[in-house]
Formats: sequence, C-alpha cells, structure tokens
Amino acid sequence: MKKSKYIIKIASYLGLLLFVFAAVSCSKDDPATNENPDPPVVVDPPVVTPAFPGPTYADNYTSLSGWGSRAQWNLANVHDPSVEKSGDYYYMYQTDASYGNATDGHGHFFYRRSKDLINWEFMGPSMTEAPAWVKDSLNNKRARMSPALPPITNPNYGYWAPCVRKVGNIYRMYYSIVVTNPIVGTDTNTSWTERAFIGLAETTDLASNNWVDKGMVVCSEPDGVKSYVRNGGNDWDAYFKFNAIDPSFIQTPEGDQYLIYGSWHSGIAALKLNPATGKPDKLKTIDDYGVRIAGRGNVNSNRWQALEGPEIIYNPETQYYYLFLAYDELSVAYNTRVARSKSILGPYQTITGTSITNGADCFPMLTHPYSFKNHTGWVGISHCGIFQNPENKQWYYASQARLPEGVPGIAVSNAVMMGHVRGIQWTEDGWPVVEAERYAGVPATTISEASFIGTWEQITMNYQYKTIQKSITVYLTADKKVSGDANGTWSYDSAKKILTINGVKCNVTDAWDWESATRKVTLSYSGLTAGGLPVWGKKIN
Repeated sequence: MKKSKYIIKIASYLGLLLFVFAAVSCSKDDPATNENPDPPVVVDPPVVTPAFPGPTYADNYTSLSGWGSRAQWNLANVHDPSVEKSGDYYYMYQTDASYGNATDGHGHFFYRRSKDLINWEFMGPSMTEAPAWVKDSLNNKRARMSPALPPITNPNYGYWAPCVRKVGNIYRMYYSIVVTNPIVGTDTNTSWTERAFIGLAETTDLASNNWVDKGMVVCSEPDGVKSYVRNGGNDWDAYFKFNAIDPSFIQTPEGDQYLIYGSWHSGIAALKLNPATGKPDKLKTIDDYGVRIAGRGNVNSNRWQALEGPEIIYNPETQYYYLFLAYDELSVAYNTRVARSKSILGPYQTITGTSITNGADCFPMLTHPYSFKNHTGWVGISHCGIFQNPENKQWYYASQARLPEGVPGIAVSNAVMMGHVRGIQWTEDGWPVVEAERYAGVPATTISEASFIGTWEQITMNYQYKTIQKSITVYLTADKKVSGDANGTWSYDSAKKILTINGVKCNVTDAWDWESATRKVTLSYSGLTAGGLPVWGKKIN
C-alpha cells in the first residue's frame, strides 16, 4: 500500500461513492518445460467421488447487492472479517464496506451468522452510531495540543476492522473508529488525517446483539518525531507513532492479555491489557501505547510501513504464536504473510529465520492475487480473521476477496467483495498453509495414489505487486511423473496425506471446484516452497 490507511481506505470507500449503478512448478529447481506436451494416457483412474450438493451461489453478486436484497447476500459484501463461535452459530463481524455503499445509513460493524461456515445469514448492524466518547476524547486531545486546536464540531467517521473474542464468559469486541477529517485545513495533501480510536464493547451473548460499550482502549498518539503538516501528497513521514486501527486480541496460556494493533505508522504494536478491564492500566507516556513487534524495513528511516491488519493466534500443538499480516494496498495487491515466535512479544521470525520484529520482509506468504482457469480470479485477499472450530480444533482463514479491475460486464468490478472461508492445514515443520479452494463442507474420502492420476491446475505464487498469478496445467501419471507445463516427479504419503510434487510437500484435502462451469467435488493441495511461497493445486480431470 502506498498511502496511509487513513487516506487509502478512505479513498477506496469514497471510490465506491462514485459508483452510480451498480508459470512455474512447485520447485525453483524443476526441469525445463515441455514445448508441446501431449496429454499422457491416464491409467487406473481415480475413484469417483459421490455426488455432493455443494454451494452454487454466484461470485458476481451485483444483481442482488442492494440493501433490499440483503437476505440473499450470504458472503457478499464482506470486508476485514472476524469470526467467533457462540452456541450453534459462527458469527462474522466486519468493516463498514459494501458494493455501491449498500449498507450506508443502516448502522455499523455489520454481522452475519452460520451454522456450517457455508450458508450465512446477514443480521444487520452491531452498532447504531459512534459512541459519544469518541468525539469527546478527540476534542480533549486537540485542546491539549501545542498550539491548541479548536474542536471539530461534526467529525467524519470511518468504522473499521472489529475483532470479536470470547474471554471467560463474555465476548469482547475491539473496534476501530477513525476520524477522517484532516488535523488542520481540508486537504489531506497538506495535513495528516485525525486520530483513530480503538474502543471496547462487551456482551454475554452474541445472539442478543446487546453490546455494552466500555469506552476507549487506545488511540493514535503522536510521539513528537514528525509534524502533522504534510509537505504534499508524497510526504509519508507518519505523524502518529502507531495507527490505532486493526485490533486483534490474544490471551496467552499463562493468562496474560494483549491487544495487537497498527497499520502503516511505525509497524505493529503489542499492548498489554488488564485482564479485568480489557484495557491498558495507563496511557501516560508514549511507551504506554505498546511495543513494536513487526515492521517492514527500518522504522527509524522509514516510518511508513507497508503492512497492516495484524491477526494473532497461539497454536498449542506447535507452541508458537503466529502473527498474520496484510501487505500492500488493499484493492488489488493485498497479500497475507505470517511469522511466528515462541514469545508473545517476539522476535517474530520468517520461514528462513529472519526477524520481522527487526524489519525483515515476511515469508511465508499465504495468499496472493491468483486465478485458476475458467474464472476471473481474485485479488485483494488479506486482512484475515483466523479462528478455530472449538469441537474438532480445525483452524480456518477468513478474508474478503475482490474481483479484478475491469472485468467485462461488471461495473466497478474491483468493488465486488466476496467473503472467503478456507481451511488451514499445517506443514510438518509447523507453518500454516491456506487451502487452495474455499471451504464447502466436502465429505472426506479415502485418498490413494490412484486418486492423483489425471490433470491438475497448479499455481506457484511468486510475489508480484498487483499481478495475478495464473495456473498452469500439469499431468500426474501412474509412473509417478509430472508432465505438461512442468516436468518432474511426484509421490504420496497416505499416512500423512502429504503429496510431494517436484520436491515440495503439499497437504491434500477433498475440495469443491468453485471455478468449474458446473461446480463439483475434487481434490486440492497446498504447500510452501523452501522460501515460503504458496503452491496451490486442484484436480480438474
């Protein structure tokens, strides 16, 4: 992302206001590609999977994008989701964003629920208006600035990125409200925009939608290093130390609680909370606003960090904390990275052992703009919510995905935001990989070596800014050879359900072919190269 989340997200959503009507193989050491490969003769065909009535709803939801059609949305109009289970339902909460601004004027922090992670019922807003404390706190801080600034009578607000977690017997919602007015004047090219605030609301029952607001947790706070005056639109010396948006909450096995937050201004912060209140004990000095645990580059020479949307989990099986991050601008280039640490405060390390706490570029990369054949593909896939089925302990990845820019026949196609829920698998060395196809509840089958013989599409996602990674066609044959657009060998460990293709170990799952003209059950695989690039594949014949 090349602009502040204050400015780029505002610009992205203002862009919606302008809407009127709405190839490479798994290994870098692969042999050369065949120039004119002939499809091999397939022998010993895989076992036919039983019929399964999977999801059929369209990825292009523009015909039912209006508020009046909200009962049909399912996962349409999702952005920055956070998912938590309560009773029989999973509840998904999100940023205020919708195609054609369909949700404008109907409340904030919209949510939906599902029993199966496939069929979602849109429920409406969880907040009707900004709490009064936001304006009061804003103007109290403006009055104490040097020189003092006059109050903003009618602030403009953005409502972004709630995080909902169960803590003991209550549910907490940490939410972001951003004051989008410039600090001085009316031009964001000559002034930074105003503060962001993270607030807290609580309920004992998500089904009730009865939230009790608990006030401010933390806000964007200047550290005196930079001025709020900008020297033109290319001045990115961020005024605030940490940008108080994109909260994520975690409780450690020892019972300590932390808010992980931040976007672009100086990286990602960890803020220790009082478990009784869910807030920090004090905000007296700039050090009380948290410690930096992740960045991109040297923060001392570049306060403008191209990452945001932190999400953090602890996996007791691997005994690591995993910090998921959104890289780059949100409309097209968005991609998801992850690092891990044995300590909540880091250092968080990459797959090659470098420290993102010290500014190293983060790998593995888990998602990237991509396209399987027979589909436009998806872009802007990040700012994820990571959650777990409390019964079977399966982990999931949820995020928005946008259609690419300029899709024929779809007005403002890049503003189409479909929610994606995907299973997470874990590599043998303890890294998460995101499944290649969206979750559809496909029943598990017995997968044997014969199951792999046939035609596959595969994507190795090299990192390329705003560039869709497209699939190639490969054939897996009974003699354990790979041919087609890439050459090599394959093998399968049935005990571990690991397919090794050209040296890369990939987790295999029963899947739903979302891109097929007639959607159907298939197999998919997902793995990581040694350098942490995602490898996705799906069987097509």
